[in-house]
Amino acid sequence: MAVARRRVPLAELEGLISEGRNPKSMEIDLQPTEAILRVINAEDRLVPAAIEKVLPGIARAVDRIVMAFGKGARLVYIGAGTSGRLGVLDAAECPPTFGVPPTMVVGLIAGGSAALTNAVEGAEDDSDAGADALRGIDFTADDVLVGIAASGRTPYVIGALDYARALGATTVGLTCNPDSAIARLAEISIAPVVGPEVVTGSTRMKSGTAHKLVLNMLSTASMIRVGKVYQNLMVDLHPTNEKLLARAARIVMEATGCDEPAAEQALKASDRDVKLAVMMVATGMPADAARQALAAAGRFLRRAIAGA
Repeated sequence: MAVARRRVPLAELEGLISEGRNPKSMEIDLQPTEAILRVINAEDRLVPAAIEKVLPGIARAVDRIVMAFGKGARLVYIGAGTSGRLGVLDAAECPPTFGVPPTMVVGLIAGGSAALTNAVEGAEDDSDAGADALRGIDFTADDVLVGIAASGRTPYVIGALDYARALGATTVGLTCNPDSAIARLAEISIAPVVGPEVVTGSTRMKSGTAHKLVLNMLSTASMIRVGKVYQNLMVDLHPTNEKLLARAARIVMEATGCDEPAAEQALKASDRDVKLAVMMVATGMPADAARQALAAAGRFLRRAIAGA
């Protein structure tokens, strides 16, 4: 069934920071290639500084995500267009990086999987579809929802946030317009102000970069907090191919100071469980004893080694 299209008043867009015209790029269509790139690069450098100002909000969101993970609940991203694609991307990268099941971090995009590579016209304008998407994954009050929209006004995301709030779930709004519907609706607002885009309204640029960086922070910091990283090493990596197996051996070597043959032997004895291999080499425990010690520490490697 066709989605009813809502006519967006011009005033609604004119009030958005992300829709403003950038005075630094007004003559960009007349400039040579390198000059164009310098304008883009200069604007991109503004993004990390904007994110620095909203770190407290990101930290609040991470703490809630860690609490959700402790209950066996999920982190769910939802968005449309570029925002939705970035959420799906971050979710998809968590299993190979941190060895978690694909159900732990979930990415939802307006229009479904087809929208990952092609624009699905009108999908973002359907607020009911946002709520339906959450119903489709049995979203619960224990889960955390991150609604992503550069404009802060996407109906699909607003519908999802409304549904999650009604359940009593933690809601996070990620936008680049602090005085927007999503920023006001979400319990935790993360709104880095990156300013108008080099190409007016093309929020796949600075706004998209800001969203990518924040999503990386949300997932990575949460995984660190629940013990998926030892020092700064990906010890829950799943070595499913030759490149990753070599990386796994290198991780064991760097974590313990052992040589390559010892790392490979530990990986073989642990059935390629990198965290277990590190535990075995670091403590001298055989596989079964190391596995039990890890389990007793909730597979938090620092604690397991300290306890041993």
